[in-house]
Amino acid sequence: MLLQLSKSLQARDYTLDAKGAFPRQAAVLIAFTREPDPQVLLTRRSVELKRHSGEVAFPGGWLDPEDTSLLSTALRETHEELGVEPASVEVLGPWRSRYARGGIRVQPIVGLIDPDLPLTPNPDEIDDVFKVPVSYLLKDERFRTDVFQESGVERWIPAYQYQGFEIWGFTAGVLIDLLNKTLGGGIVRDHPSAPVRHFVRN
Repeated sequence: MLLQLSKSLQARDYTLDAKGAFPRQAAVLIAFTREPDPQVLLTRRSVELKRHSGEVAFPGGWLDPEDTSLLSTALRETHEELGVEPASVEVLGPWRSRYARGGIRVQPIVGLIDPDLPLTPNPDEIDDVFKVPVSYLLKDERFRTDVFQESGVERWIPAYQYQGFEIWGFTAGVLIDLLNKTLGGGIVRDHPSAPVRHFVRN
């Protein structure tokens, strides 16, 4: 599975967004564990934070002036949030960037980590850290489908509940896009048993 993921990323050859290419930039790390049934590393942000408090997210954050690139942003933030040394991450490459709420352009970076890599969450930023198996996501046992309408454009994103964590919104959207396009996930909008929740943004 990881070999297929790596080959698909190489074939797509996405380019890392340049530093300063957008007014507001951030980067996140999509870290898969090296094992037969890979898992994705996720965090639950502190409820004390002003933005996206209590939400499930990839490790990552804002581009800082001292960062040499968005890759260094993703690795620095992962170290600050979880104590993961940059050398512990095998970087596979960038995934396609996209806008998050607030007009922030987010650059995902895909990488591999050891399954037993020690994690030390920073309590000022992270309330919890967990891993979700890729096989679970590919089963598409969602509990809801979110439909976002903004400026005449409609987007759908599945929402999942895993061990008490709710994976939805930007994080779920990036994950499903990545799994569909690199692993042939086949996750579609319509689901026979999941209710639909609508969001309308101006």
